[in-house]
Amino acid sequence: MSAVETRNTATGDEGGMGYLQSVPRRIVTIWLPLLVFVFVLLFPFYWMAITAVKPNNEMTNFNDFSPFWVVEPTLQHIRYLLFETSYPGWLWNTVLISVASTFLSLLAAVFAAYAIERLRFSGSRQTGLAIFLAYLVPPSILFIPLSVMVFQLGLYDTPFALILTYPTFLVPFCTWLLMGYFRSIPYELEECALIDGASRWQILTKIILPLSVPGLISAGIFAFTLSWNEFIYALTFIQSSENKTVPVGVLTELVRSDVYEWGALMAGALIGSLPVVILYSFFVEHYVSSMTGAVKE
Repeated sequence: MSAVETRNTATGDEGGMGYLQSVPRRIVTIWLPLLVFVFVLLFPFYWMAITAVKPNNEMTNFNDFSPFWVVEPTLQHIRYLLFETSYPGWLWNTVLISVASTFLSLLAAVFAAYAIERLRFSGSRQTGLAIFLAYLVPPSILFIPLSVMVFQLGLYDTPFALILTYPTFLVPFCTWLLMGYFRSIPYELEECALIDGASRWQILTKIILPLSVPGLISAGIFAFTLSWNEFIYALTFIQSSENKTVPVGVLTELVRSDVYEWGALMAGALIGSLPVVILYSFFVEHYVSSMTGAVKE
């Protein structure tokens, strides 16, 4: 490369990144979009937080009080939610159902994804496509035949009704996600293990699963989040107040006719979103690595 070409290349690189050196351009191209994104992302949580600690008179009197700030914070809505409603029971039911359904779904998805991606049987690709298409079926169609099965098995108004029906949409999703992650694991590792006399069970438990921890965590987070926020099945299969989950209990028990208890509603929504936020914050590194399919060979 000649000296002129080298100089032109260097000048082009500087010109390509030079716009970031200007403060106004950096504000317009970086900080302003980032500020808008953060505002749109965090404003709902801010609104829930201030409404949860805002007295009732401040919620209705916009002439004397700003809707975006709290003058005299109060804990009466949180106290009412925790001690005068069944919210602690709803929270426990949601945790129990989400954890149990996530565990069952991951267990089934691991076997299904391993069989489709690693055993290489005839029609494996078509089976994987069918599983993905099953995930696309909306719950509004499935809950009618599932409700018939729930009534016939005597599971109506019990946590088992949700624990056994949530995998109908969790297993296809987790299987599809794990199929992509298992596909990134080198086949040479499995072939070497087969040559050394390892069984399929040993390969799965000692090679595939340890390498797939980020993918398992990612699938578990998604499954737990979907279970935690599910509404249609929980509304259809649960009737008694003590067995309801947070999404259904907050909506059906804290809204009476045309009376909305906004303070308790926002407090319930805020507290109900904290477990998922904490879960993401603890496993965000594994979650990101699973999205890239990174496996060390």
